[in-house]
Parts: sequence; structure tokens; C-alpha cells
Amino acid sequence: MPNITASIPHQLGRDEARRRIQQHIGTARKQYCVMVSDVREVWKGDDLDFAVSALGQSISGQLTVDDDMVHLTIALPALFGMFAGAVKQQIEQQGKQVLGRLTHEPSGDK
Repeated sequence: MPNITASIPHQLGRDEARRRIQQHIGTARKQYCVMVSDVREVWKGDDLDFAVSALGQSISGQLTVDDDMVHLTIALPALFGMFAGAVKQQIEQQGKQVLGRLTHEPSGDK
């Protein structure tokens, strides 16, 4: 099984990064519900173990939220190995979007 590893920096702090990741997982479940099944996610503090079946193949991984970085390892089945580079690129791109800068409401005119 080929592994994908990625580390995505953030400036959110652990709690906000974890909250955004959890929210994104919920959105992804709804978006990809036709293609995936047997979704399992178990949070232990700032560590997430997850598994999913996609196209009849099992995918599993671990994610760790640190103060300024999220570390991710995904074990892909051999069938998906040829797509590992594209999958990693997509994960990093989405990760940067999910963990983008904390936005603040405009304070209004003074």
C-alpha cells in the first residue's frame, strides 16, 4: 500500500484547526456519500484515526493537529497508487483552504 504524507501549516491554534477539520469532514461526507461508505472517524484529543471504503477499496489514515501544523498520513490501496501524486496535491490544496487564515469581521467606519 502506498502512503501519502502531508503537513499543512496553519495559524489558527489547535482548537480552531480541529473545528474546521471536523466541519469539513461533515461537508465531505454529504458531498461524496454516493462514492464512499463505511466511514469511520475516531478523535482522541488532537489525533484522528479514520477509514473509508471508496469504489470497493479500503482507505485509512491518521491526522494530528498541532499548534501550527496538521500532519496527515493516508494508506492507499495498490489500485489507487498510481493516483497518489494527484491525491496528495488535492489534499494539500483543500487543506490550505480549510485551514486558511482566520478571518475577522470588518469593524466598520470610524
